[in-house]
Amino acid sequence: MFKFLAGLFKILVISLITGAGLSALNLSAADILQQLGLTPERVLGLLQRGAEWAIPNIVLGSMIIVPVWLVVYLLRPPRS
Repeated sequence: MFKFLAGLFKILVISLITGAGLSALNLSAADILQQLGLTPERVLGLLQRGAEWAIPNIVLGSMIIVPVWLVVYLLRPPRS
């Protein structure tokens, strides 16, 4: 758990430094999206479409993976 939190903290610090650097260069998220030919609404739509595709597939896969994991977990020899 500590490694996860340490990694998350590192990502937050690096993101803060990067954001400050981009802000010093007078760049905003809207400017970068505009240069890529995207709008915030288009990005949101793409994220929604991705979630609509991914969530049912995750649920479908978990219907197989979770029971198999449970059987393997229950049939493992006890640890000493």
